[in-house]
Amino acid sequence: MHQSFKLGVAAVLGGSLLSSCSLDQSAPTKEVEAGSLAEEGDLAGVALNVGGKEFTEQLILCEITAQALESAGAEVERTCGLNGTNPTRTALTSGQIDLYWEYTGTGWITHLGQTEAIDDPQELFEQVAAEDEQKNGISWLEPSPANNTYAVAVAKEKAAELGVETLSDYAELAGSDPEQAGFCGAAEFFSRDDGWPGLQEAYGFELPSDSVSELAAGPIYQAIDKADPCTFGEVFATDGRIVKFDLQVLEDDQQFFAAYNPAVSVRSDVLEENPQIADVLAPVSEALTDEALQALNAELDVEGGDEATIANDWLLAEGFISE
Repeated sequence: MHQSFKLGVAAVLGGSLLSSCSLDQSAPTKEVEAGSLAEEGDLAGVALNVGGKEFTEQLILCEITAQALESAGAEVERTCGLNGTNPTRTALTSGQIDLYWEYTGTGWITHLGQTEAIDDPQELFEQVAAEDEQKNGISWLEPSPANNTYAVAVAKEKAAELGVETLSDYAELAGSDPEQAGFCGAAEFFSRDDGWPGLQEAYGFELPSDSVSELAAGPIYQAIDKADPCTFGEVFATDGRIVKFDLQVLEDDQQFFAAYNPAVSVRSDVLEENPQIADVLAPVSEALTDEALQALNAELDVEGGDEATIANDWLLAEGFISE
């Protein structure tokens, strides 16, 4: 992997960092009752601020975590919907939030600035956890089995028409027929070295700028489905819209994209004072498989639910909380 591109952090001038970030304050909350998670640990009287980024999966994970902790007795403030990776991380390290879900690949490349790829997901987690705690006082709880890695997708019919199944196939198409290889991505993907710049370098191609379109993350899926304004695009592997729009994820045959297993990152001082946080959240993490996250994400993006209800229904179905 190449040296991580550091995104700019919003300046804090005369006010809170959180005031510079986009927050979803409108999502309804749900009352929760103790279930199996409450048997794992007692957090009565513990006050916590749970944060998260602004995209679908993070909004759901933020709410799942808040309700899970509330079911064990914690008093939880929600700071869901922070605008971007580095502002969310800065909110954690500055003490404005206590914990949020981060991805192991992001931790290694973006937050720790590492350039050497680690192919084994468990080894990656262990290295991230050890280094982040030592250098920054941030602890990582055990990751979920899901892997929300970056991926490149295309409509299945278009993939068959163009004969593109792998990212090497795509690189060849980008060189021979860049108009057919039109690509959509979000701003963060284009600026991260574990995104577009690194992908082009790893696979040895350079798509002309007039064949590249920057979109918000959500509309990319429909854009790929309609092949307008792009045929290929950035997706997340656990996104429910991959199934909804019948998209084909191209095989990362050179294994460029790192593992992105979600794991709760929490300030070490908070965890030391309240170690039962890890016990309460461990069953939640274990249950968050690729399939579970795809279904949860689809409920918000495809079916139009709200994250509080989606989180509540899932926690109830798993027996983690009760009615």
